[in-house]
Amino acid sequence: MPDPKPTPVVYTIVPCPLGFLLVAGTPRGLCAVRLGDAAEDLAALLAGEFPTAQPQENGELDPWVASLQAYLRGEQTGLDLPLDVAATPFQRRVWQALQAIPYGQTWSYSQVAQAIGQPTAARAVASACATNPVALVVPCHRVVREGGGLSGYRWGLQRKRALLALEAAQPALPL
Repeated sequence: MPDPKPTPVVYTIVPCPLGFLLVAGTPRGLCAVRLGDAAEDLAALLAGEFPTAQPQENGELDPWVASLQAYLRGEQTGLDLPLDVAATPFQRRVWQALQAIPYGQTWSYSQVAQAIGQPTAARAVASACATNPVALVVPCHRVVREGGGLSGYRWGLQRKRALLALEAAQPALPL
């Protein structure tokens, strides 16, 4: 039996207030949202995960990109975008909990572990945050150490600080 045809992935990379923003999707939803300093590095990272990904041709990602850009400008406080990401059941629970963290607030890894009903899983929560493929949409930047200290962020602590400052400065607007 032949392998099923892989789901087509298209992507675009655009400048944003935090460097460059890579947005990749399938017909079902976003599969990657990444931040970086160089468009070429983001494209290479995506090619490692989705070797058949192609640049968008018809602007099919434009509505999602516009929403993400509005968020990064502080014009939109929520991102209710469709996702098409592979995840374990644990990762899905963590990512859903992260999406429940109110705009402008932070939770500790322990608080997220409590929220998913696994109070001793703070380290596993940190691991799920580190593997989040859709930055901003799943706001792993809102998770901090006990006491509020910043810890690792896949896209750099400077970006995490900037995102938290952006959210702290903006009133929560409706989606």
